[in-house]
Amino acid sequence: MMSHRLQLQSIIVNTLQPHHFPFLPRYTSKRVSFSSVCCGRDLQMEVDKVASDLLVADPALLEKKIEAIRLGGPQKLQVIADFDATLTKFWVNGTRGLSSHGLLQQGNPEYDAKRQQLYEYYHPLEFSPTIGLEEKTKLMEEWWGKTHGLLVEGGLTYKSIRQSVANANIAFREGVSELFEFLEERDIPVLIFSAGLADIIEEVLRQKLQRSFKNVRIVSNRMVFDDDGHLVSFKGKLIHSLNKNEHALDMAAPVHERLGYKDGTIDDNASIKKRTNVLLLGDHIGDLGMSDGLNYETRISMGFLNHNIENSLSCYREAFDVVFVNDAPMWEVIKLVSRVCSSGR
Repeated sequence: MMSHRLQLQSIIVNTLQPHHFPFLPRYTSKRVSFSSVCCGRDLQMEVDKVASDLLVADPALLEKKIEAIRLGGPQKLQVIADFDATLTKFWVNGTRGLSSHGLLQQGNPEYDAKRQQLYEYYHPLEFSPTIGLEEKTKLMEEWWGKTHGLLVEGGLTYKSIRQSVANANIAFREGVSELFEFLEERDIPVLIFSAGLADIIEEVLRQKLQRSFKNVRIVSNRMVFDDDGHLVSFKGKLIHSLNKNEHALDMAAPVHERLGYKDGTIDDNASIKKRTNVLLLGDHIGDLGMSDGLNYETRISMGFLNHNIENSLSCYREAFDVVFVNDAPMWEVIKLVSRVCSSGR
């Protein structure tokens, strides 16, 4: 146990040098809790608060990227974000927060159980190292297709979605609303990519943030309801965990119909693809693929490492420009965005 603590503390403290980052404030040392509950441990470390929450492997490269995006201006910037465990917290009220898909209870225990059985069968296949990409893609299409079929067959209603969200143990990271507002004021689009269900994500936004943002676009699977609020079908081509990227923009249905926004209130697909500077937020290394399909000039990737930290930290440092641990809030993301949107140093 002690060796784990010392090893992890050494990795974190030696990785980050806060004076390299003008977008970061200086913190005084304080005791913080470093949780790794899923590993069966609760680690306590006496470290600097910045070092406990934020790690940067290559400060000089990050600084170079910040300056390149700043010189391009806000008109060339877009933000791409995963939803579950990226915009939302990993831990909520001391327990694992629900995903936007996992929170759904369609009011029919038989069909809820059937969807759970599909999850237990296909989820291990999604992360199997022995299955090739082509075969795995077919399996994911099969899984998502069967799940969507069960939602229709089981009589899902929009009322069930609203109730599921109201009862769900799900919450946004602190600062998400402020980040969206900052970007909205500067007409910078936010693309939320999810292999889940757009209607649920929009309901989470509505209930948990209690406002909508005209610059936020959800690229996900969208439902079609009849006049009585019953699910009858899905719009567009299936979006699953292996194809949620900028190619999916052309597959996604119109967004924000239920939030009062119509097409044309934010950039269309062609305009978005001309925004070639990217701030990417994700919680899995695979989320780096969300910018596939965009011929970007500069990308700053920010990864939220939520569990299995000791084993994954090295890989995340190599993959992402910035890594957040400890279920960090969005304040440092806002400071970085403020920096890249500034007119001077």
